[in-house]
Amino acid sequence: MIVRIMGEGQVRLADSHFAELDKLDDELLAEMEGGDEPGFRRTLHALLDAVRQFGEPLPDDALEPSELILPSPDATLDEVREMLGDEGLIPT
Repeated sequence: MIVRIMGEGQVRLADSHFAELDKLDDELLAEMEGGDEPGFRRTLHALLDAVRQFGEPLPDDALEPSELILPSPDATLDEVREMLGDEGLIPT
């Protein structure tokens, strides 16, 4: 799976990491719904760190279709809320 982190670039991520990312996505969605800004910030960074850790960065000049687009680390709770609608970042 190709994942884009807005403002950073793309990484190739094995599907085997999907369950772990989905768990973080569920936490992020709950924190957003509850308006928990500190929890949202912590979980967003954990999600992005996991993608960076498990993924293999694509070259800067590569432009592959992204199956998943994640917000930048400095995205606000409202920006991510707008990006998601009623769904999480990770499609189920």
